[in-house]
Amino acid sequence: MLKLENVNQFYGESHTLWDINLDVKKGSFLCVMGRNGVGKTTLMKTLVGLVSLRSGQVLLDGQDVSRATPEARAKAGIGLVPQGREIFPLLTVEENLRVPLAAGRTKQKRIPEHIFELFPVLKQMLKRRGGDLSGGQQQQLAIGRALVLDPTVLILDEPTEGIQPNVVKEIGDVLVRLNREMGVTILLVEQKLPFARRVAQEFCILDRGRVAASGAMGALDDVLINRYLKV
Repeated sequence: MLKLENVNQFYGESHTLWDINLDVKKGSFLCVMGRNGVGKTTLMKTLVGLVSLRSGQVLLDGQDVSRATPEARAKAGIGLVPQGREIFPLLTVEENLRVPLAAGRTKQKRIPEHIFELFPVLKQMLKRRGGDLSGGQQQQLAIGRALVLDPTVLILDEPTEGIQPNVVKEIGDVLVRLNREMGVTILLVEQKLPFARRVAQEFCILDRGRVAASGAMGALDDVLINRYLKV
Protein backbone atom coordinates (compact mmCIF):
# COMPACT_ATOMS: atom_id res chain seq x y z
CA MET A 1 0.00 0.00 0.00
CA LEU A 2 2.44 2.70 1.22
CA LYS A 3 6.13 1.92 1.09
CA LEU A 4 9.34 3.84 1.76
CA GLU A 5 12.59 2.60 0.31
CA ASN A 6 15.94 3.95 1.52
CA VAL A 7 14.52 7.40 2.23
CA ASN A 8 16.98 10.10 3.29
CA GLN A 9 16.02 13.62 4.29
CA PHE A 10 18.03 16.71 5.16
CA TYR A 11 17.31 20.12 6.68
CA GLY A 12 20.16 22.23 5.33
CA GLU A 13 23.23 20.18 6.13
CA SER A 14 21.51 18.27 8.94
CA HIS A 15 20.77 14.66 8.03
CA THR A 16 17.37 14.02 9.67
CA LEU A 17 16.17 10.71 8.15
CA TRP A 18 18.64 7.91 7.47
CA ASP A 19 17.85 5.11 4.99
CA ILE A 20 14.28 4.67 6.16
CA ASN A 21 12.55 1.50 4.96
CA LEU A 22 8.92 1.14 5.92
CA ASP A 23 6.13 -1.01 4.50
CA VAL A 24 2.59 -0.04 5.51
CA LYS A 25 0.44 -2.88 4.25
CA LYS A 26 -3.12 -2.44 3.02
CA GLY A 27 -5.59 -2.50 5.89
CA SER A 28 -2.90 -2.25 8.57
CA PHE A 29 -2.73 0.15 11.52
CA LEU A 30 0.86 1.19 12.20
CA CYS A 31 2.01 3.50 14.99
CA VAL A 32 5.29 5.41 14.57
CA MET A 33 6.83 6.11 17.97
CA GLY A 34 9.91 7.72 19.46
CA ARG A 35 11.10 10.57 21.65
CA ASN A 36 10.80 14.20 20.59
CA GLY A 37 13.10 15.26 17.78
CA VAL A 38 13.81 11.81 16.30
CA GLY A 39 12.20 12.58 12.92
CA LYS A 40 8.58 11.41 13.25
CA THR A 41 6.93 14.58 11.91
CA THR A 42 9.59 14.96 9.22
CA LEU A 43 8.76 11.42 8.09
CA MET A 44 5.05 12.24 7.86
CA LYS A 45 5.72 15.43 5.91
CA THR A 46 7.95 13.49 3.54
CA LEU A 47 5.19 10.95 2.96
CA VAL A 48 2.64 13.59 1.98
CA GLY A 49 5.09 15.69 -0.03
CA LEU A 50 5.37 18.73 2.24
CA VAL A 51 9.15 18.29 2.28
CA SER A 52 11.23 16.84 -0.54
CA LEU A 53 13.27 13.73 0.06
CA ARG A 54 16.96 13.80 -0.80
CA SER A 55 17.09 10.19 -1.96
CA GLY A 56 14.99 7.05 -1.95
CA GLN A 57 11.39 6.40 -2.98
CA VAL A 58 7.85 6.75 -1.68
CA LEU A 59 5.52 4.22 -3.31
CA LEU A 60 1.73 4.18 -3.17
CA ASP A 61 0.14 1.00 -4.50
CA GLY A 62 3.40 0.30 -6.33
CA GLN A 63 3.48 3.72 -8.02
CA ASP A 64 6.38 6.08 -7.36
CA VAL A 65 4.97 9.30 -5.87
CA SER A 66 8.32 10.58 -4.58
CA ARG A 67 8.17 13.74 -6.72
CA ALA A 68 4.39 14.16 -6.72
CA THR A 69 2.89 17.30 -5.20
CA PRO A 70 0.90 17.14 -1.95
CA GLU A 71 -2.25 17.77 -4.02
CA ALA A 72 -1.49 14.85 -6.32
CA ARG A 73 -0.84 12.56 -3.35
CA ALA A 74 -4.13 13.62 -1.77
CA LYS A 75 -5.96 12.78 -5.00
CA ALA A 76 -4.15 9.43 -5.06
CA GLY A 77 -5.56 8.58 -1.65
CA ILE A 78 -3.26 9.92 1.09
CA GLY A 79 -5.06 11.92 3.79
CA LEU A 80 -3.23 13.92 6.47
CA VAL A 81 -4.30 15.10 9.91
CA PRO A 82 -1.35 17.35 10.81
CA GLN A 83 0.13 17.98 14.21
CA GLY A 84 -1.59 20.99 15.73
CA ARG A 85 -4.76 20.33 13.67
CA GLU A 86 -4.33 23.40 11.39
CA ILE A 87 -8.02 24.05 10.92
CA PHE A 88 -9.14 27.45 9.62
CA PRO A 89 -10.29 29.27 12.77
CA LEU A 90 -12.32 31.98 11.02
CA LEU A 91 -14.21 29.54 8.80
CA THR A 92 -17.25 27.65 10.03
CA VAL A 93 -17.16 23.92 10.60
CA GLU A 94 -19.05 23.44 7.35
CA GLU A 95 -16.63 25.68 5.44
CA ASN A 96 -13.65 23.80 6.89
CA LEU A 97 -15.14 20.51 5.72
CA ARG A 98 -15.79 21.95 2.27
CA VAL A 99 -12.21 23.11 1.73
CA PRO A 100 -11.11 19.81 0.09
CA LEU A 101 -14.20 19.95 -2.15
CA ALA A 102 -13.41 23.50 -3.22
CA ALA A 103 -9.81 22.56 -3.95
CA GLY A 104 -11.02 20.05 -6.52
CA ARG A 105 -9.19 17.14 -4.93
CA THR A 106 -12.27 14.93 -5.21
CA LYS A 107 -15.31 14.54 -7.45
CA GLN A 108 -17.50 14.79 -4.36
CA LYS A 109 -19.71 17.87 -4.27
CA ARG A 110 -21.16 17.28 -0.81
CA ILE A 111 -19.67 16.51 2.57
CA PRO A 112 -19.96 12.71 2.98
CA GLU A 113 -22.68 11.86 5.48
CA HIS A 114 -20.60 9.20 7.22
CA ILE A 115 -18.37 11.96 8.63
CA PHE A 116 -21.30 13.21 10.70
CA GLU A 117 -22.05 9.64 11.73
CA LEU A 118 -18.49 9.28 12.99
CA PHE A 119 -18.43 12.73 14.61
CA PRO A 120 -22.02 13.82 15.47
CA VAL A 121 -20.70 16.96 17.20
CA LEU A 122 -19.62 18.36 13.82
CA LYS A 123 -23.18 18.25 12.49
CA GLN A 124 -24.41 20.01 15.61
CA MET A 125 -21.83 22.79 15.14
CA LEU A 126 -21.84 23.27 11.36
CA LYS A 127 -22.34 27.03 11.60
CA ARG A 128 -19.85 27.67 14.40
CA ARG A 129 -16.42 28.99 13.59
CA GLY A 130 -13.59 26.52 13.89
CA GLY A 131 -11.73 28.75 16.32
CA ASP A 132 -14.66 28.66 18.73
CA LEU A 133 -14.50 24.88 19.15
CA SER A 134 -12.71 23.13 21.98
CA GLY A 135 -9.39 21.43 21.28
CA GLY A 136 -11.05 18.03 21.09
CA GLN A 137 -13.74 19.28 18.73
CA GLN A 138 -11.09 20.90 16.52
CA GLN A 139 -9.26 17.59 16.34
CA GLN A 140 -12.45 15.83 15.28
CA LEU A 141 -12.91 18.54 12.65
CA ALA A 142 -9.35 18.01 11.39
CA ILE A 143 -9.95 14.27 11.06
CA GLY A 144 -13.31 14.85 9.40
CA ARG A 145 -11.73 17.25 6.90
CA ALA A 146 -9.15 14.61 5.95
CA LEU A 147 -11.92 12.04 5.51
CA VAL A 148 -13.77 14.25 3.02
CA LEU A 149 -11.20 13.06 0.48
CA ASP A 150 -12.15 9.42 1.15
CA PRO A 151 -8.49 8.45 1.66
CA THR A 152 -7.23 4.90 1.39
CA VAL A 153 -4.34 5.83 3.70
CA LEU A 154 -4.92 8.15 6.67
CA ILE A 155 -1.88 9.72 8.35
CA LEU A 156 -2.34 11.30 11.78
CA ASP A 157 0.42 13.20 13.60
CA GLU A 158 -0.18 13.08 17.38
CA PRO A 159 -3.99 13.42 17.29
CA THR A 160 -4.33 13.07 21.09
CA GLU A 161 -2.00 15.97 21.93
CA GLY A 162 -3.71 18.39 24.32
CA ILE A 163 -7.07 16.60 24.08
CA GLN A 164 -9.35 15.79 27.02
CA PRO A 165 -9.50 12.06 27.92
CA ASN A 166 -13.15 11.46 26.93
CA VAL A 167 -12.51 12.85 23.43
CA VAL A 168 -9.29 10.83 23.17
CA LYS A 169 -11.37 7.70 23.70
CA GLU A 170 -13.89 8.83 21.06
CA ILE A 171 -11.12 9.49 18.56
CA GLY A 172 -9.59 6.09 19.30
CA ASP A 173 -12.95 4.39 18.74
CA VAL A 174 -13.38 6.18 15.40
CA LEU A 175 -9.88 5.23 14.22
CA VAL A 176 -10.45 1.59 15.11
CA ARG A 177 -13.75 1.65 13.24
CA LEU A 178 -12.20 3.30 10.19
CA ASN A 179 -9.51 0.64 10.12
CA ARG A 180 -11.38 -2.52 11.10
CA GLU A 181 -14.79 -1.86 9.53
CA MET A 182 -14.10 0.57 6.69
CA GLY A 183 -10.72 -0.78 5.58
CA VAL A 184 -8.76 2.48 5.85
CA THR A 185 -5.02 1.95 6.24
CA ILE A 186 -3.80 4.11 9.12
CA LEU A 187 -0.36 5.48 9.93
CA LEU A 188 -0.31 7.11 13.34
CA VAL A 189 2.35 9.14 15.15
CA GLU A 190 1.66 8.86 18.87
CA GLN A 191 3.55 9.24 22.14
CA LYS A 192 0.82 8.05 24.51
CA LEU A 193 1.61 4.38 24.92
CA PRO A 194 -1.79 3.21 26.27
CA PHE A 195 -3.58 4.84 23.32
CA ALA A 196 -1.16 3.39 20.80
CA ARG A 197 -1.53 -0.09 22.25
CA ARG A 198 -5.32 0.16 22.22
CA VAL A 199 -5.71 1.16 18.58
CA ALA A 200 -2.65 0.07 16.58
CA GLN A 201 -1.69 -3.40 15.42
CA GLU A 202 1.96 -2.69 14.63
CA PHE A 203 4.67 -0.30 15.74
CA CYS A 204 7.79 1.31 14.34
CA ILE A 205 10.25 3.14 16.60
CA LEU A 206 12.45 5.93 15.27
CA ASP A 207 15.67 6.90 17.01
CA ARG A 208 17.96 9.64 15.67
CA GLY A 209 16.29 9.48 12.28
CA ARG A 210 16.63 5.72 11.87
CA VAL A 211 14.26 2.78 12.32
CA ALA A 212 15.36 1.27 15.62
CA ALA A 213 12.71 -1.43 16.03
CA SER A 214 9.43 -2.57 14.51
CA GLY A 215 6.93 -5.39 14.76
CA ALA A 216 3.53 -6.44 16.07
CA MET A 217 2.28 -4.24 18.91
CA GLY A 218 2.43 -7.20 21.28
CA ALA A 219 6.21 -7.28 20.80
CA LEU A 220 6.64 -3.77 22.21
CA ASP A 221 8.19 -4.82 25.51
CA ASP A 222 9.74 -3.02 28.49
CA VAL A 223 13.23 -3.30 27.04
CA LEU A 224 12.25 -1.31 23.94
CA ILE A 225 10.15 1.13 25.95
CA ASN A 226 12.96 1.89 28.39
CA ARG A 227 15.55 2.20 25.64
CA TYR A 228 13.69 4.29 23.09
CA LEU A 229 10.50 5.77 24.54
CA LYS A 230 11.01 6.76 28.17
CA VAL A 231 12.11 10.33 28.78
